[in-house]
Amino acid sequence: MKGLFDQISRQCSKQVTETYSTSFSLATRMLSSEIRQDIYNIYGFVRLADEIVDSFHQYDKPVLFDRFSSALEQALEEKISLNPILNAFQETVHKYDIDGSHIEAFMKSMRWDLHKKVYTSDEDYKAYIYGSADVVGLMCLKVFVKGDTLLFDELKSSAMALGSAFQKVNFLRDLKADHDELERSYFPNVNLNALDEISKSKIIEEIEADFESGLEGIFKLPDAAKFGVYTAYKYYLRLLKKLKKTPSVKIKSTRIRVPNLQKVDVLARSYVRYRFNIL
Repeated sequence: MKGLFDQISRQCSKQVTETYSTSFSLATRMLSSEIRQDIYNIYGFVRLADEIVDSFHQYDKPVLFDRFSSALEQALEEKISLNPILNAFQETVHKYDIDGSHIEAFMKSMRWDLHKKVYTSDEDYKAYIYGSADVVGLMCLKVFVKGDTLLFDELKSSAMALGSAFQKVNFLRDLKADHDELERSYFPNVNLNALDEISKSKIIEEIEADFESGLEGIFKLPDAAKFGVYTAYKYYLRLLKKLKKTPSVKIKSTRIRVPNLQKVDVLARSYVRYRFNIL
């Protein structure tokens, strides 16, 4: 009967992905079926932790996060959890021998979101991004390369750069909610109350450099992962271009998004480039 529970756990992770992120779930569907479920399992875990620190304002979030952290430790140690999301995640962790330090770094950054509001130094900013994004890219990379240590080491820096780029785009897109609702300011040395075009341009230049580094690694990914990751890359690049064209004053007041029709366009264009090997 454990097999049936594992199946339900995987379905839960897939449902979380599809419900919370249409763009990520679209890209994940472009992965090979042999690795797709494991990416759902990673996303489900990441999303659940993020929801605790970002959404459950009417509850004692530190207490909830402590419980979640303890349940995670038990799941990884015992290779089972009655929490379906954690049960699916531990399965992927053990299947691909995902580095425990990456999981710890992620949880550390999530815990920072419970009490740390403003990032005033580059050191803290980079540490937060490493834990909240870079290591998620590394977890996924472990799945993409199917445990190939040499390929993992070769693509590690590119995977981290792509994770950073995605996260920084999210920061810029969600600036209004993060600043006005959660009172967070991730970008150091930037006054979000008076965000101007110069500050916005510097942030975008930083993201573009990350994208450039990340793209180099996409070319070298196994075929099972290449199209899906390239689709995610093109979607976030489209979003960045929209943010680049949007006046800074509007970014502060509106959540910029890519309409679903444009997401389909991104998918179609990505497929053509992938199919004809013109990435």
